[in-house]
Parts: sequence; structure tokens; C-alpha cells
Amino acid sequence: MTRSRWMLLAVLATALLAFFVFDLGRFLSLDELRARQAEFAALYAQHPLQVMAAYFVLYVLVTALSLPGAAIMTLAGGAVFGLVVGTLLVSFASSLGATLAFLVARHLLREPVRARFGARVAEIDRGIAKEGGFYLFTLRLVPLVPFFVINLVMGLTAMRTLTFYAVSQLGMLAGTLVYVNAGTQLARLDSPAGILSPALIGSFVLLGLFPLAAKRVVDAVRARRVYARWAHAKPRRYDRNLVVIGAGAAGLVTSYIAAAVKARVTLVESHKMGGDCLNYGCVPSKALIRTATLARELRDAAHYGLDAAPPTVDFARVMERVAQVVRDIEPHDSVERYTGLGVEVLAGHARLVDPWTVEVRLGDGSLQRLSTRAIVLATGAEPFVPPLPGLAEAGVLTSDTLWGLRELPRRLLVLGGGPIGCELAQAFARLGAQVTLVEQAPRLMVREDEEVSALVRASLERDGVAVRLGTRALRCVPGGGAQQLVVEHEGTEQALGFDRILCAVGRVARLRGYGLEELGIPSGRTIETNAYLETLYPNIYAAGDVAGPYQFTHTASHQAWYAVVNALFGHWRRFKADYSVIPWCTFVDPEVARVGLNEQEARAQGVAYELTRFELGELDRAIAEGATQGFVKVLTPPGSDRILGVTLVGAHAGELIAEWVLAMRHGLGLNKLLGTIHVYPTLAEANKYAAGAWKRAHAPQRLLEWVARYHAWRRG
Repeated sequence: MTRSRWMLLAVLATALLAFFVFDLGRFLSLDELRARQAEFAALYAQHPLQVMAAYFVLYVLVTALSLPGAAIMTLAGGAVFGLVVGTLLVSFASSLGATLAFLVARHLLREPVRARFGARVAEIDRGIAKEGGFYLFTLRLVPLVPFFVINLVMGLTAMRTLTFYAVSQLGMLAGTLVYVNAGTQLARLDSPAGILSPALIGSFVLLGLFPLAAKRVVDAVRARRVYARWAHAKPRRYDRNLVVIGAGAAGLVTSYIAAAVKARVTLVESHKMGGDCLNYGCVPSKALIRTATLARELRDAAHYGLDAAPPTVDFARVMERVAQVVRDIEPHDSVERYTGLGVEVLAGHARLVDPWTVEVRLGDGSLQRLSTRAIVLATGAEPFVPPLPGLAEAGVLTSDTLWGLRELPRRLLVLGGGPIGCELAQAFARLGAQVTLVEQAPRLMVREDEEVSALVRASLERDGVAVRLGTRALRCVPGGGAQQLVVEHEGTEQALGFDRILCAVGRVARLRGYGLEELGIPSGRTIETNAYLETLYPNIYAAGDVAGPYQFTHTASHQAWYAVVNALFGHWRRFKADYSVIPWCTFVDPEVARVGLNEQEARAQGVAYELTRFELGELDRAIAEGATQGFVKVLTPPGSDRILGVTLVGAHAGELIAEWVLAMRHGLGLNKLLGTIHVYPTLAEANKYAAGAWKRAHAPQRLLEWVARYHAWRRG
């Protein structure tokens, strides 16, 4: 704790101690006020300014120190100064005192609380930044919540001081008027509690509900303004409840749920059902990785006591198998299946004409117009190809187009050291290509901890990938019967030869050609949405890669629930999309899976944490499998078993992370995980052993010393 905090804490402790030791609270009682009302009134008549100033300062101190007696002070304001002057004094003194209490709580407690509950505090701060003033105003109107509690709790948030003061000044005015007015009738009061009759409390509650109703009205007015230029186009009745544009993960789940709740829903897809994940991403890449892993295992057969048999790779057959895997899964996402579920599926390109009309250009060139109450945009994302000179002419491949290859490139150059680039670089190297990976950043997979990046690099290099970090691509040029990528590394230009080049530097949302510009729907890297996934128009939603902030199939499916429920039932109740526990996995070998915070994020956010680590080399099943490379790394708050985040590196990490996701989602700590029986011998035991490592580090050593003495005594 800093010196200023210690000094402030000492001053506060001294003031509070004096208040209770000298029983100063007796002067802030109703009986004392009645007994001395005439004396105060006479003093006020003789020295009005001095009395008002003294009262103001005393009120500020009582409020700032959160001392009991603010209600009596307010009554005194009415009894001595009358309704108008008393209201003015109390209003400004209470707001100033509340702001001082707010600042004291912030200075003393915010950093310790943030250090212990950083992720939760950050989430609250985001909500405060958006609607904190509104909720503070509502709390100030309802006297059921003690005002001193509000002052202290709000001090722990990131609310601006000026906002707190202004909202408090306005929000406490109604209660101030009631209490000051009661003070003018002091002789009739039996106790301060008598001021708040059940009827008056009910009135305050209704007053507290007023901002909520007002917000509804404001939202309606905003919506009316947004829709104003389309008023002539709004249909009297609608053909459908929902139109979904895009049949990737978000669009499919949205349509499925809508049909399940008996809404009339139309799903429009311009290319392939299943979207990028089925056709170009998750499914084909994992099929390719499986073959590449098997090739590596065959080369390592001697390690398992078998004669090594380096495989002969028939790349065309490998890619045909990948295509067959896609075809085998296609029925899960097919037109026939979704039609059977009650979804109308149209093959064509959809464009928004107005907020309620979608125009679909079908495969035969004809146009069909659909009127709908709500629309969900699930148009997905596509690979980003930077405007690098000569790149297009070099026949650049992307994660969308490489699946058409039937001849293994002798030299493959991969641009990008993120998850996609690392996965594909390793797979092609294991299948026999000479792979060079170029990454501009100083390490691979920069969102992961440095040791994870180093481990992934070492794994790729063991498979023969030439990893070039801190290297910026400049241009592609022909050279010597082949092609070359000119790069810059440490200020020096170099030329890297290649036969094929694969660009894996990221993906961008599909935003063009859907009528977003004509409707004025804001977008940047993604479509701008609020917490409910609404766009500018409250009946138009976005979900999946086109909405962000994550580009994972499972988060697209997760968002789909919020989008469809809000679209169909939002007039009754809306749900904010919850991103509190989002896992992901990169399918290199060994796999890298994560949920929650890692070390670099915790440090960046100022979150205090303890680190618990378990090495897979100590796990029986991992030793038997020859899969000892990797670890489980768990972050917890100091002294607590609550899980802040987990990084899991090793074989089948994508499967093992599920237990941690479940624990974090439902608030289960490491003690609960340790008390769960795991089958022996399995890789999943690594999770339990990590919890055990935490428990050992937090064993009650003093108690154990006494237990040892007890056992010694029992032995005689």
C-alpha cells in the first residue's frame, strides 16, 4: 500500500474512532435535534451565514465518512433553514460528501479489488462506461439501497467523478425534498423511520422504475428516428418472422433455433451450405492435419519398437480424402436437413432493400423479395490478402483456395505465423514439402504466452519448417525460373524462393454487396452492434465472424442464440451476449488450447495472479503414449482456488480444455476439480493433477506441524 493510502486510512480510522469513542452520534439523534431546535433557530437568526457554512461543512464530513446521521442532518436542515434553503444546502452538501466518499473508496480500495478480481472488474467497468450514469440515477431514486453503500461501491468502478457527482446531485433531489420537508414538520415525527411510510416507499420504487420506462421511451424515439426515412416502406404484415443471410455456423444455428420455436424463417446462402468452417476451414484442415500426423507417426515408428517405414505420400489421394470428409459431413448442414427442420432455404445472393425487405437474386437470375420482421446477418469472413506487389500474379493461395491442390508443392512459402499459418505450415512439412514460414512479429502466435510461442516454433522446426520471424514481406518477383518473395529482416533485403505461396495473415468480415451501405448500417472491421447484437436498426442483428469480436465457429454458434432470441422475443426481454468464458484451440502438434486469461494478458490488465503448473511429462498416460511434451498452466487469484484462466499445451489439448471451460462457466474452483474422480490412466488426469499441485502449494503448514506432533504423541 502506498504512503498516501496509509495516511488517508489513518485519518479515516482516527475520525471514526473518535466518533464512536466519544459517542458523538448522540448529537445526531432525533431527540437531540428536538431539544435544541429552538437554540439552533436562534443562532441561525443571529449568524445566518456562519451557521449555514458550519452546517454545510458538517454535513459534508458526515456523508464523506459514511457516518450514521445523514438522515437527522437532513431533518435538521428543514427544521432550521426551512424547505427552500434547507433543500439547497442538503442537496449540494450531500452530493459533495458522497463524491468525497466515492473518491476515498477509489483511492483506498479500487487497486486491491482490481488486483484480486481484475477480469470481473474490467467487465463491470465496460458496463459502467456504457450505462453507468443511468443505473446510478435509478439507484439514487430508490431509498431502499443505502446511499453510503452506493458511494463506496461506485468508487470501485471506473465511473468518471464528474458523472458521479452530476447524477448524484440530480438523483438524490427527490429524496432530499421529502426529508427536508419532513424536517419542517419536526414536532410531528416520532422517528426518522416514520418518514418512509409504505406508500412513500412504493412511490419511490415507482420513481425508480421511471428511468427504466424512460429508457424504453428513449429507445423507441431513437428507433422511430432511425426508421423515419423508411416509414413508407414498412409493410402492414410480414411474410416471415426472420430472414437469415449466410449459412455458416451462425446462420445455421440461428435458423435451427427459429424453426424449433415455430417461427417462419428463411435462410439465404449464395455459395455453399455450411459456410467456411465446413468447406474451407475447420473440417478440411483437421482432415489434412490427421493425415500429416499419421505420416509423422510412421516416420517415428522406431520409437514404438516398430521398423520405421517412411511413408510415400500420394498428395492427390490425400486431398481427395479431405474432400471426402467434407462430403461426409455435408448432410449435417444440407438444404434437405434444414428444410426437414422447417427452414425455408434459398440459394441466392441476398441484399437488404429496407429494414424489413430482403431481395434475393436466385441462381436462375430471377429476383424474389421477402418481407420480414427481423433479419440476422451472418455473412461470415474471408481470407485477407494484403496488396503486396506481385502477390496476385504469383498465384497466391489462401485457406479457402488451397483445397483445390492435387500436387504437393516442392517449396511452400507461408505468410503469417498465426494459428492458421502454423497449422498448415506444419501439416505440409510433414507431408514432405519444404516449408518456409514468414512472420513480421518477433514470435509466432502473439496472443499466447512467450513460452507457448517458443514451444510451437520448436515443434515446427523439428518438422522441418524454416521459421523466419521479424521478417516483413515486400514484394513477389520472378527469378531464375522460379518465384521469389523479397523480404526485409533487420534492415536487410533477402529473396526467398518458392513454388507456391500461401497467405494466412488473417480474415476480414464480408460486408460488401448486402445493402449495408444503402441502409447506413455502420461497420469497420466488422458490423457495429450493441450488447444485444443489434445493428443501427433494432430489428437487424449480426452474428458470427461478421460481428466479431472472435472468429471461431463455436463463438458464432454461441452468438446465434442471442441473435435469434432477441430478434424473435426481444420486445419482451433481451439478452446481452456473454463472452466471459470463451475457449479456443490451435491444432498444431502439440495442440495449444486456452480459456480465460493467460499470463501476458493478466500482466497487461494489472490482474494479480498465482501460477500453478503441471508438466505432462509427469503423467502416466502421456508417458505411455509418448506424448510428454506440454503442460497445464492455471492462473488463480492469490490465495483463492477460483480459476482466472488456463493454458493447456499437449496432445488432445482441445478435448482436455472442456473440463476447465465447464469449471469456469459454473464457478467451480480447483478444490472441486481435485475432488472429481478421473479415469486412470487418461490424459484428463492432467487437469486433476494441476488442481493437486495448487492444493499442495496451499497446504496449511502450521496445522500440519501440529498434526505431525499429534501422530508422534499417538506413537508414544
